[in-house]
Amino acid sequence: MGFEWLAIVMFVGFFFILMSGYPVAFSFAGTAIIFGLIGLGVGAFDLNRLLLLPNVWFGTMSNFTLLAIPYFVFLGAVLEKSGLAEELLETIGIILGKLKGGLALAVILVGTILAATTGVVAATVIVMGMLSLPVMLRYGYDKQLASGVIVASGTLAQLIPPSLVLVILSDQIGVSVGDLFLGALIPGLMLSGSYMLYVVILAMVKPEIVPALPKDLVIPKGKALLKQIIKAVLPPLFLIFAVLGSIFFGLATPTEAGAVGAVGACLLAAINQRFNPKLLRDAAHATAVITALVLMILFCSSLFSLVFDALGGKTWITNLLTSLPGGFWGFLFVSNIAIFLLGVFLEFIEICFIAMPLFVPAAQALGIDMVWFGVVMAINLQTAFISPPVGFSLFYLQSVAPKEISTIEIHRSAIPFMVLQFIVLMIVIIFPQTVRWLIDASVATSI
Repeated sequence: MGFEWLAIVMFVGFFFILMSGYPVAFSFAGTAIIFGLIGLGVGAFDLNRLLLLPNVWFGTMSNFTLLAIPYFVFLGAVLEKSGLAEELLETIGIILGKLKGGLALAVILVGTILAATTGVVAATVIVMGMLSLPVMLRYGYDKQLASGVIVASGTLAQLIPPSLVLVILSDQIGVSVGDLFLGALIPGLMLSGSYMLYVVILAMVKPEIVPALPKDLVIPKGKALLKQIIKAVLPPLFLIFAVLGSIFFGLATPTEAGAVGAVGACLLAAINQRFNPKLLRDAAHATAVITALVLMILFCSSLFSLVFDALGGKTWITNLLTSLPGGFWGFLFVSNIAIFLLGVFLEFIEICFIAMPLFVPAAQALGIDMVWFGVVMAINLQTAFISPPVGFSLFYLQSVAPKEISTIEIHRSAIPFMVLQFIVLMIVIIFPQTVRWLIDASVATSI
């Protein structure tokens, strides 16, 4: 077996260090250093391999695709901190509120729109939790349904372009981020549509838990409502079309489109007289924190990967995964279970850097469409993100939820939406054209 046993111990040791709460980047680097020294002592590791690291790191820094990360994070931060996201939610709530289940439908619709402009889950869940949860409770919505709608729709930012998950996945699995964006769009809208269908069915069978707004409630009408729609809804929709449309129609790369979106968000804030030094400073700080986190993990994971590969770990895992009973389906089953379990405990950034380097060689050896595989993994990650007891979106909502909603109610609220996401995942697995159709249509159009 050679020194593969040492690689296995290395991975298990890394996971236990991670579970202890130690920072991810330092867990990667520390484990790599310890087992690199052990490997050096037993003759399994050559120090000359470390000379490859500068080339790997410079290659990472010159990756044009990764520049999209700060642009999209900045875009979302400006929309959140300027209050434009709040106005969007309020306006759509007014439009749909007179329907049974209208407020829940408004939350899902706004979650979809914010996902297509920010790509950041935490910001979306927290903003919608602060703004819409008290309103839904005030007008008699069931606590668990209200919480579940916010958790699920806020987490759409995991999948709907320009998702940061997809940007990082594109780098890790070696496919075009534009193709991943195209491939994820239909599954993302399928998830959003399934949530809406669920609310509509509830409005028919249990109208008492999704009431309409009171008839005597004073809301803007006529020209006043039209003016509010033009001001609060149309600009974000135009921004979405400008960003995603330029990518899908081949007018710009995702990075260029992200830059346009960041400037566009600033212009929207300026038009609404909300662009000021404090907004710029806060948005830039949030962007710097997230971007630095991603790059630090990326650099440290490169060191971990180099040592792990030198000990024979990648080769051993690839051989193991490709020889599983059932071939393609066996690999797909194991990889999905593994990603789901990791997603319950770890952030998506960490999972992309831990698991994807292990799964990609096996997936390629089995001839799997990597764009489709990336979208399947993204849907799986989204399901894990709302899974009790430690799904991250549950804690995001819990941090801003009113006192009358207990932790157990928030956790239970996610279960129906987990079922919906599992159904969509099965549809995408059984019908790969849900991912490939837009990509193939784009290629056919460009020929």
